[in-house]
Order: sequence, then C-alpha cells, then structure tokens
Amino acid sequence: MADTYPTNAVMSRLHVEGWAPEYGAPLDISEERTAKSPIDPTVETEQWEAIEGDASSAPDVVAFVDGVRRIDARLTFDDPAEGPVPGIVGTFGVGATMWDRSIPRSTYLDLSVERMAVMAKGVVAEFGSVGGLPVTTESVAGDDPAELVRHFHGRMRAAEARLSSKLAARGTLVIADGPINELRAQPIVGFVKTHRVSYLGPEHGAVIGRLRAGRRTPLFLIAAEHFARYSWYLRLADLPDGHSWTGVVRCEAPTALGLEQVIELASCTTALLPGVASEGHIDPRAPQNLVPIAALERQLRRRLGDQALVYRGLRAAVRATRLPEGVTVGQTQGA
Repeated sequence: MADTYPTNAVMSRLHVEGWAPEYGAPLDISEERTAKSPIDPTVETEQWEAIEGDASSAPDVVAFVDGVRRIDARLTFDDPAEGPVPGIVGTFGVGATMWDRSIPRSTYLDLSVERMAVMAKGVVAEFGSVGGLPVTTESVAGDDPAELVRHFHGRMRAAEARLSSKLAARGTLVIADGPINELRAQPIVGFVKTHRVSYLGPEHGAVIGRLRAGRRTPLFLIAAEHFARYSWYLRLADLPDGHSWTGVVRCEAPTALGLEQVIELASCTTALLPGVASEGHIDPRAPQNLVPIAALERQLRRRLGDQALVYRGLRAAVRATRLPEGVTVGQTQGA
C-alpha cells in the first residue's frame, strides 16, 4: 500500500508548540548549526523513503537511562589578592527504568544521587556532608560561570554513560536519553529529543517531514573525527495540530556495532518507542519525553532532597569550610 502522509507535511501553516517553553524549543536549528562532520546518507540505501519499524527482534527487557540535575546555590570565594572567585554547588541523580515487555511491568534500577561543588580558578575547598550527602569538590581553570555549569553537567553525563555501559555489558538494550559518546560495540541507542543541528540537506531532509508514527528515515553516517556514529530520525506520534517535525526524534548508535546490528536496532526502536511516547495532558514535553524516562525523572527528583533544606545546610557547611590560606568565603545570596 502506498504511503499516505499527514497533510501538515505539505502545507504552510503557523503552529503553537505543545512543548512547554520553559524547556526551550524542540526544534532549534539555524544556518550556524549545520553539522561540521561529513555526513553519508547512503550507508543503508540510496533510495531515501520512509521505513516501517519492526519489533520482531526486539528484546523483552529494555533499559531507559537518564539523569536530572539542580543547581542548589552559587558561591563566591573572596580572595583578598585576586578578587571574588565564583563557584556552584549542585546535585544530580542518575538511574534506569527497566521495561519488561513480557509482563508488562517497569522497575527502577541503580538510582544514585551525588552532590558536588565546582569552583573556578583552581580553588578547592572541603565541604563535608550536606543534607546527608558528601559534597565532592572539583575545580576548573577558568572563571566563566557557564563553564562551572558545563563541568557539573558533564559529570552527570559521565555517570549516565557509566550506567548505560554497565547495563549494555549484560546484553540489555539501552535507550540513553540524549546524545551518546560511547565508542564500544554495545547496544546503546542515544535518544535525542531536541534538534539543534541540521544533519541532512533538503533532498534527504524532506523525508523527515513525511514520516508517520512508527516509521523512520534510512540510516546516515555522522563521520565525526573522534566518534563516528550511525543516526536516524523517527516519528513517535501523529498529532493533528502538529507541524511536519512534531513528534520527531533522532536516534544514534556507535559504528563499532556494525551496520547490520544498527539497522536491527533502528527497526526495533522505531516500532517500540511510539508505544511509550508521552501525551500532552500528562507531560509538557510530549510526545518526545518517553513515559519510562519521565517516570524515572520524577523518582530521581524526589531523591535530590528539599532545595530549601539543602541551601540551609550549605550555609552551615560554608561557615565550617576549610580554604586555602588567605582565602575567605561568602555567599552571593545573603549568607
């Protein structure tokens, strides 16, 4: 039967995004954000048409891995000689939802929470424990506040990658929320719900807008210098008021798995993931924020601790903090 596409794929219309604005935009592509790595759209086929998902080879158990983070406070180290030095204290949680399709039932696994301080200009301080969690202290060389947040976020992403690798080493299919940076031949699929980079030109990119739920694009190769990976787009849901990219996500997997295995992963994820897509009346990032991931995020946020209590604990810990000789500490928010 010939493909039938939603009318919104060919009409010029103005749309109001269902995606809650506090989460940014699900589609945020500009000319400056085109892919810098070479792209090969012919690795699976030269005939670019929508491909239907196939769950016949899908495993019974699928793991969804994600993390949540929170900046608890900003600190200022007042060095009489060098001047104020910024820092942050934050908490992040990482874990997995294990979806057993044969029951069906989901359980949580390996939920963990870490609290850490990141200081600028190489400053290191010992905070002890705050809110029942030890505070790990790390430092960056620069003094850009944004660099502190990037470093903190990078630590959370590294924890996610370790958990994904641990589960995949057991042979479990892992859906990791966000891009992956894993080089090993493990069944880990990166699930990217926000589009910030344009990978395909008009000839191949037009297929994305014509996808129906449960169908995908052919694979294309992102030949990054340090991490080559295969990638594909799929649509999670057909929404009547959506634009041509509504409900579209991008997935990726390491080339180390080999093309045939990645094609198999692409087929089964395209068939499975629409079944766990979220709905707008429940999740502000629907349908892209998958139900197992949204549930995991809620569980992890509960474990971060009450932010007001953490903040008060930090103020008490700061007063007892040991600093390098000649350095005192103060807070930017009314310590």
